[in-house]
Amino acid sequence: MKGARENDFVYQAVYRYLTTLIEEAGGSTAVRMPSLRQLADRLNVSISTVQYAYSLLEKEGRVYSKAKSGYYAQALFSMDAPGSGSDLLETVYVNARRPGMCVLSADEPASLQPLDSPLLTLERELLRQYPRQPQTLVQPCGELELRVALAARYTCSTANYWHADDVYIGADLRGVLEILISVLELRQAAVVVESPCDWVILRLLESCGVRVIEWPLLAEGAPDLPALESLLINEPVRLVLLSSVLSMPQGSSFTRDQQQAIATLLDRYGIWVLENDCYSEFDERSVAQRLRNWLAPDRLLVFSTFEKFIGAEAPFGFVLSRHWRQALQRHFLLRAFRLSPIRQKAIARLLNGGRLDQHLFVLRRMLSERRTLLIQVLRERLGDALQIAEPQSGATVWVRSLRPVDMANVFHRLLKQQIIIAPGELFSLQGLHADHLRLSALNHGERDLSSVIGLLGDALRLSPGR
Repeated sequence: MKGARENDFVYQAVYRYLTTLIEEAGGSTAVRMPSLRQLADRLNVSISTVQYAYSLLEKEGRVYSKAKSGYYAQALFSMDAPGSGSDLLETVYVNARRPGMCVLSADEPASLQPLDSPLLTLERELLRQYPRQPQTLVQPCGELELRVALAARYTCSTANYWHADDVYIGADLRGVLEILISVLELRQAAVVVESPCDWVILRLLESCGVRVIEWPLLAEGAPDLPALESLLINEPVRLVLLSSVLSMPQGSSFTRDQQQAIATLLDRYGIWVLENDCYSEFDERSVAQRLRNWLAPDRLLVFSTFEKFIGAEAPFGFVLSRHWRQALQRHFLLRAFRLSPIRQKAIARLLNGGRLDQHLFVLRRMLSERRTLLIQVLRERLGDALQIAEPQSGATVWVRSLRPVDMANVFHRLLKQQIIIAPGELFSLQGLHADHLRLSALNHGERDLSSVIGLLGDALRLSPGR
């Protein structure tokens, strides 16, 4: 505690210490905490300091007090048998949010270094500059300043340009994609998606009644053009959903020649393209070409979200479209997204002022360091058990077990040791990628990465084959 006094307010150090005790005591029953005097003596601080730290935790609902008894850690809210259901994705979600878990499956790149502080600072400055706007000025498709900034950021030439009226901003990515499904009338329609595909997108398409046709990529993420052409010939494909520059979870990308070949093929069959641009900002190549630059602009839509590269304080999703303007405006108006205009203005200032580009430069380097470390440990500990698809960018590493193994069994073995992985089957609706895993080194907490990978290796060796 003496070291803490030199660099921090003492109550904050006491607060952190109590938080650790609460996490260690976590469970479904209340646990009595040390008394004020016990903590004061133990930590060599005043009783009033301990009492203030307890009061902060009480306001947060982490502890509660009983007269003449003391403080108790609040029992954790527990769902019925969390993680014991048959839905593997639900089990991943539930357990990844439990305290003390080592989440080896996380795909939240901005969590390494979110832009929360600069964003909120800008927001406070803007609140002083702008008086409260009357309701009549609310813009259902998003704040104009942010739409202008996005249109400018996506414009790269006189042939590939966007206007603010082509940009639509929603509360989150899911809400924006639901609107697109309605506007494009995709229910019961055939949509081709590259596989493996983000599970959020897959589950959303499935829940909305879209007929999803998976287009498996070849080794190292290369496109299988004959297979794609076969689908376009034999299926009534309404739309193809493709990554812009980074295909996740592999972290791979198409070459310029491959992008051109895909664009030529889609143009020949007059197919609409919905481009997933969520990960493009993480591409570490300065001259990488976006797929949309090869596509016919009259049959193109683009979607993305700020959350991936700014953080949880910017959850907004957005779409760019030159078409269906009236239908999109009507759906955004009916959806009535509750968007803070000041927060949107603050994001626009981050984009326009160069602060976002500075942040991305640092974030890409940090992600590269984490990936390199993870790959190094995987090769040292599991080089004889896993095949690693070396990612070009992004936060995750896509691996394949060299022995056919029951990945659900691997998952549940590791879950018992408070480790969360993402089995490959989550990235397909058709049972593909059963021998694969998506791993990351973003959120392994205080646990040693090498030890965690060692436990993964044990689970792979002990699990039965398929």
